[in-house]
Amino acid sequence: MSMLDQIPDPVSASATAPAAPDQEKTGHEKPPDPWARVQKLAVRQLNRLVTLEPKVLRDESPDAIHDLRVASRRLQEVLDLLYPAPRPQEIQKLRRKLRRARRALSELRNCDVLLERVGAALAGKRSSHRDAWEALRAYLSDRRAEAVNKGLRKLSKINLAAFYLHLKRHVAAAGRPSEPAISPAAAGEVSGSAHGQLIAFPDGEETFGQRLAKALESDWQAFEARVADSHGDQRAPLIHQVRIAAKRLRYLIEVVHEFDVEGSPEALGWLRRLQEHLGNWHDLEILEQMTIEMVGRPKFLRDHLDTALKIEKLVLRNRGSKKRLVERYVRMTLGSDEYRRLAQWVGRALPPSAA
Repeated sequence: MSMLDQIPDPVSASATAPAAPDQEKTGHEKPPDPWARVQKLAVRQLNRLVTLEPKVLRDESPDAIHDLRVASRRLQEVLDLLYPAPRPQEIQKLRRKLRRARRALSELRNCDVLLERVGAALAGKRSSHRDAWEALRAYLSDRRAEAVNKGLRKLSKINLAAFYLHLKRHVAAAGRPSEPAISPAAAGEVSGSAHGQLIAFPDGEETFGQRLAKALESDWQAFEARVADSHGDQRAPLIHQVRIAAKRLRYLIEVVHEFDVEGSPEALGWLRRLQEHLGNWHDLEILEQMTIEMVGRPKFLRDHLDTALKIEKLVLRNRGSKKRLVERYVRMTLGSDEYRRLAQWVGRALPPSAA
């Protein structure tokens, strides 16, 4: 059985299923509307976003802060699918608010992650650098307190309640402008076609399958380009761009997975592992930046010179860990079987003209 044989075909299913009373004239059931399913995905993430805001404002919960930022990224990816560029001005404004909400909490999120790492280091049996870790924990705690005041103030100014009402109205109206429901003739666009790709590219006006294929092609090309750039130049900004591109690709493939496209779970699994790996690298990168900022303060150097020297050793050890993570990242993406399988899966998912 081929991959396409395993994907349900709404047209074939409706042709063999008994006709309901209100469907006897057409002879088949109305195929499911993919636009409506994506709209539901957007509303789901939008609901999650506004549900998490009170928890962030009230409890400053690290988990809620992380979940709100993830929900904002997932919502932005679905919104970009519903409203591809060039976007209406109102959608652009709402999209910018999403980014502002996420960025308002970025410093706070960094502090939470690093405080957890420092806590784990202090919980270990080795105590040779305990005073250095203690100094770092005190510094990060102070930074977190500042980030809370600044971040939550920025978040409250965004007015997510008004944002929710405006975006929900636009999401309900999104989809194919001239034909909200998918037609029977195009119902197989997600299920596959005679060309053998997972997402077909039918003739005529843009359909859901076309929109999804274009988005996947764009995100994959961006990811592939960032990976290639980082292989030639392994500086932190370029690797960070890979991390962001991987997130966008993963959250779009989550939409593809909603339509039971074969191979999407494996694609998501590998991207999730890559994200976690690059996340570990990013944590160490931010840890080094904050550590250097702490030691670079004249007052700290004057009053804690011995501790500063120990912290310098921690920075050097941290750089060794970062180097090993980068080397492993390169192995994951430079000719590895998993990376090649992901590229092949994207090639099968796209129409022949795009792949």
